Amino acid sequence: MVLMITFVEGILEDVLPNQIVVNAAGIGYQILIPLSSYNKFSSPGVKVRVLTHHHVREDAQILYGFSSTEERDLFRLLMAHVSGVGPKLALAILSGMEVGHFKSAVVTSDIAAISKISGVGKKTAERVVLELKDKLGVAAEWEAASRENAPAGIERHLHDAVLALISLGYKQVDAHKAVKAVMPKLSPDSSAEDVVREALRNLLS
Repeated sequence: MVLMITFVEGILEDVLPNQIVVNAAGIGYQILIPLSSYNKFSSPGVKVRVLTHHHVREDAQILYGFSSTEERDLFRLLMAHVSGVGPKLALAILSGMEVGHFKSAVVTSDIAAISKISGVGKKTAERVVLELKDKLGVAAEWEAASRENAPAGIERHLHDAVLALISLGYKQVDAHKAVKAVMPKLSPDSSAEDVVREALRNLLS
């Protein structure tokens, strides 16, 4: 069993546009980041909590870091569900387009905008839109979550929680069922992370 690192909390020691070093209990963790996270981690010496994706290969273990759950979820969606997209290209996509703009581009099938990202190109952009939009229904979730009449209170986290579960490999229909099952048990102050945590307990039980 591989121990997965989901976040690193400690003192920010070094910052570069593509990576940071965090001192956590005397251990320096080198974490690769997208440009979208760079401005959030620009002050060495401060305490930070970095959300991470622990990528394990035969020859290496690499930590990818993000300033928000939306960034990490998108990174995981791209890697898990778009053929030909690995961590390097997923990071390039996050670096080349803000998460909200990327979601809009997928929803509207804006191939031209996505293909302008460095390292992507038209064919990859077409594959990204096709596999996220048609195969997973991800675009429908993004579109529903961004509507002006999106639900308020705890239900506003439904779409974010569903997408987080899809990014972890669950089918859309199973993610919806799991989220809806736990929604009545949570308080109006619960976060999307709370919804995902409870849904995962149900799915894994």
